[in-house]
Amino acid sequence: MNTANLQLKGLIMAMASLCDAIVEKELLTRGEIDAALSKAQRAIEEDDDHELSGSNRAAILFPIRVLQLAGEAAGGDERLTFSDYAKRVGKLS
Repeated sequence: MNTANLQLKGLIMAMASLCDAIVEKELLTRGEIDAALSKAQRAIEEDDDHELSGSNRAAILFPIRVLQLAGEAAGGDERLTFSDYAKRVGKLS
């Protein structure tokens, strides 16, 4: 596997943990984090300046979608892996 992909996996999972810590410290709510991620997603989806293929746009949106799913799953006892999130994002696309 490409080293950059492994680094991105680590970064995405680290961001998910940071989001959990932010909520635990009551700096932001899950809803506020989700709203920020949704705002980023909309900005990418509405970007007409760059003619991206569907697969390129999906690749850009992938980390945002993983973080959204991690936020949804954080309330439960189940701890998901990166692969679990990737499968779920694939089903959403």
